[in-house]
Amino acid sequence: MEEKKKKRFFKKIKTKYRLVLRTEDTFHEKGSILLSPLNVFLLLVGFASLLVLTVVLMIVYTPLKEYIPGYTDLTLRKDITELALKADSLENAIVIKDNYIKNINALVQDVPIKKSPNQVPDSTIKDYKSIKFDLAKEDSMLRAYIEQEEKYSLNYNSAPNPNSMANLLFFVPLTGAITNEFNLEDEHYGIDIASPENEAIKSALDGTVVFSGWTSETGYVIQIQHQNNFISSYKHNSVLLKKTGEYVKAGEPIAIVGNTGEMTTGPHLHFELWFNGYPVDPKKYIMF
Repeated sequence: MEEKKKKRFFKKIKTKYRLVLRTEDTFHEKGSILLSPLNVFLLLVGFASLLVLTVVLMIVYTPLKEYIPGYTDLTLRKDITELALKADSLENAIVIKDNYIKNINALVQDVPIKKSPNQVPDSTIKDYKSIKFDLAKEDSMLRAYIEQEEKYSLNYNSAPNPNSMANLLFFVPLTGAITNEFNLEDEHYGIDIASPENEAIKSALDGTVVFSGWTSETGYVIQIQHQNNFISSYKHNSVLLKKTGEYVKAGEPIAIVGNTGEMTTGPHLHFELWFNGYPVDPKKYIMF
């Protein structure tokens, strides 16, 4: 029975029918087409496949795909990424310039304003005739006492001894490889210590921060005034942890290793040690 049904089904779909086209008034035959249900099915399947293929090609090779949710242009993504990176770089540049301007303003505010040559100084309008310069008896006695005490003093007007630095306990500011030595002839007044980024830099001695800011050549810089006219300087930092005027202890973190400034080729610390206004070799006093 099933085979008979299959035969009947195939016979029906293969049965051909004539489609005749006639005029409405005279019924004159204009043309005819032989069709079968199988042929009609195949034609519909072929037309649908062609339509689907055409739509797919239009989506793949034309800009129409941009209007379909979930599809975006690759060039658009690339442009957006580049714009985001440029915006981030501009933001960093603006922050650096703002810090530079703040440092310049701070320096300018600390400089005393000079009066113009045409301006009359305040001292010229004061009446000094009424001032008496007679020394008091107590003042004369004090002067005589001080002069007598200092008369036999061996330390009077004597310059500090640089060897006194050896009696101080210096803390290693950063552990790493020394890539550049102290050299007065090359005007390299410190040593360069290479280290991975984000390493903490520590104060070599107790002291007060006298400068904490940005310079174009050495980036973020922090300088500390210590006892006996010693000054330590830490350059090319990425972050400064202390501000001007703060008191720090030896070994206390003051900055983070960085690669800032024009005179740098990689993450490192440029460490300088000054005594009485003169640079000294840190390696003579600190075991790196």
